[in-house]
Amino acid sequence: MSLETWIRTTLEERLAPLALTVEDESHRHAGHAGWREGGETHFNVDVVSAAFEGKSRVERHRMVNALLDEAFTRGLHALALRARTPAEAER
Repeated sequence: MSLETWIRTTLEERLAPLALTVEDESHRHAGHAGWREGGETHFNVDVVSAAFEGKSRVERHRMVNALLDEAFTRGLHALALRARTPAEAER
């Protein structure tokens, strides 16, 4: 299973998102730290979930990073993250 698929599946199963975008941006980081041939080193994730209700931005990021901890051992180098509640997504 690709890392992109693993990230998507993990977030879908654990956060039941109303919206989820997982984009491999590794090609934009060619030659930079952590980049490797074949990609799957740099991802941009935008997730909308009720699981974030009542949590600060830092708490949301910690929650997602904890869920994706294994991804970092599998080669993920950088994660750009946007974590919103359903109400925030409507704005």
